[in-house]
Amino acid sequence: MKIYTRKGDKGKTHLIGKRVEKNHLRVEAYGTIDELNSFIGRALAGLTGEENKDIVEELTNIQHELFDLGADLANVTEKPVYKTKDEYVETLEKAIDKYWAEAPEIKTFVLPGGTPAAADLHVCRTIARRGERRIIACMQEEDVPEVIIKYTNRLSDYLFAAARVVNARAGCKDVLYRSNNDVFK
Repeated sequence: MKIYTRKGDKGKTHLIGKRVEKNHLRVEAYGTIDELNSFIGRALAGLTGEENKDIVEELTNIQHELFDLGADLANVTEKPVYKTKDEYVETLEKAIDKYWAEAPEIKTFVLPGGTPAAADLHVCRTIARRGERRIIACMQEEDVPEVIIKYTNRLSDYLFAAARVVNARAGCKDVLYRSNNDVFK
């Protein structure tokens, strides 16, 4: 089997159920989710050691969930069966709560950075936010399950909390934004 098919040479691609332009809103949305998945893979490559075993396991599960979410975004069949579940959101919320309690309290914004692994997680967070914007643009034109936007929104929060915990576990303090305004109250 060859990896190239030549079917996209004229700027079109397949969704599940129809053929569209490669810059279609759904393609933009699931393409951004695919990019996020790749950067999560990069973050995983930097998360070595037992102290972050829980985060590694969660991120690996998230990669699988992102494949489900991408398939859901690509599904335009008449009666789609979606894979993204509310349980995915609930699992993220539990992890966020755990990491938020573990990391030092903050009252101001945090600058992305710290350890290389935490910096990678901050990049993932910003890509998740872009994915969320792409999904919302898609939702304004087409039917997209609400759970997809909930999951993507919660995922960016998870990535922020995980980045902070990775830094804390490494003994690396977050760099706080120098504004004197408290934003987390």
